[in-house]
Amino acid sequence: MFAPATVAAHIALKVPTTRTAEQKAGPCGTAGSVRGANVTTYAPGETITVEWDETVDHPGHYRIAFDADGQDAFVNPSRSTDNFAFTLVDKIADKAGGRYTQQVTLPTTPCTNCTIQLMQVMTTTEPYNSFYWQCADIMIAGDMPPPPPGDEEPDTTTGGCDAGAGSGFGAMLLAIGMLFRRSR
Repeated sequence: MFAPATVAAHIALKVPTTRTAEQKAGPCGTAGSVRGANVTTYAPGETITVEWDETVDHPGHYRIAFDADGQDAFVNPSRSTDNFAFTLVDKIADKAGGRYTQQVTLPTTPCTNCTIQLMQVMTTTEPYNSFYWQCADIMIAGDMPPPPPGDEEPDTTTGGCDAGAGSGFGAMLLAIGMLFRRSR
């Protein structure tokens, strides 16, 4: 009788990391939704795989959109023929629940306040008037992010050794130089 109510999500954005688990208010799932601390960095023009789960099936399709400066460009479609410049992929077929993946190619222009929007469009009637949304905060940086620890490739320009100041060899040269300098 006093058990907590279970909240059933309809969609759950997995990759990139979602801003919030909420999904009922546009454009990003909850009223007043703002950029959070979970920001994923990608390279300009990178092709990424967006992943999400559909936990409550609805007839319709999905749309993945992009805004280079926040979320103000996101507009809800009113008809199935609507097309928007910020849409990366539209009319991703609904397959009656489960895990979805969709490759998208990001713009080539760097941005620090970019947002990816996943929208579930329910198509029981037209004009469309039933949606679920989730957003992911991303950054498109000029360079690729560094690889995770342990995934570095060896530096082949110095025979596999790095003679920089942070390496053992570099530290040894620095110590010899300091000793030589003191002896003068």
